[in-house]
Amino acid sequence: MTVRWSLTIDCAGPRALARFWAVALGYIERPPPAGFATWEAWFTHHGVPEEEWDDGAYLSDPEGVLPNLSFLKVPEGKVVKNRLHLDVQAGGGREVPWETRWERVVEAVARLTAAGATVVREYQLDGRPDHILMTDPEGNEFCVL
Repeated sequence: MTVRWSLTIDCAGPRALARFWAVALGYIERPPPAGFATWEAWFTHHGVPEEEWDDGAYLSDPEGVLPNLSFLKVPEGKVVKNRLHLDVQAGGGREVPWETRWERVVEAVARLTAAGATVVREYQLDGRPDHILMTDPEGNEFCVL
């Protein structure tokens, strides 16, 4: 039996980092809980002080199929390599011809760089480019393949 799950990312600026990952993954801001038109209305109803409204941000797959993402504000910064990272599968998978797949990877890398990501390294397989290691605006590693 499978279990529903979500991924939580600790960060300094939840809303800003969520905006980046919305661009990277095609996700949307998760709608507020039922009965509330906005997250601000939910915060107000529950007495959350306004200075805490950016302590978290939430994304969801617009089709409601893939896992939700949460971004939570923490006081400490990132200091070591991630033990878990996302693979942004922009190329479409190894069943796609390399020329098409690599063109898609290059396009995604350009789009993500414009959104605030940084290229760290290009990896080769069998003598040609295979995937690119990047970091998001807060330094979290991910691959584009």
